[in-house]
Amino acid sequence: QVQLAESGGGLVQAGGSLRLSCAFSGDTFSSYAMGWFRQAPGKEREFVAAITKSGGTTYYADSVKDRFTISRDNAENTVNLQMNSLQPDDTASYYCAATPRPLRRTVSAGYMDFWGKGTLVTVSS
Repeated sequence: QVQLAESGGGLVQAGGSLRLSCAFSGDTFSSYAMGWFRQAPGKEREFVAAITKSGGTTYYADSVKDRFTISRDNAENTVNLQMNSLQPDDTASYYCAATPRPLRRTVSAGYMDFWGKGTLVTVSS
């Protein structure tokens, strides 16, 4: 069974940076497309970024484009999210997700098959 474990969340001031990591186990990592989603209190879970199985293609939500970078290391079974120029609106729990299906440009939470428990990111103004 695939298991995902996020780390790296915390409290940061506006304009600062954080790097989230997700450790994958339970299957062949390179067989899964990976994504990051976030959920703020009282809001629906929303797409942040995704990366194909090979790492050759990435997709981003418009709200994080040019600030966040998703990457993966298929040798270490990890996917990372580098977050720069953080703003208070980025405050949310961030979730790592995986699917063995081909990645599409439009990635919804319902398309993903496996989820981590999340890590909280708080950005103070």
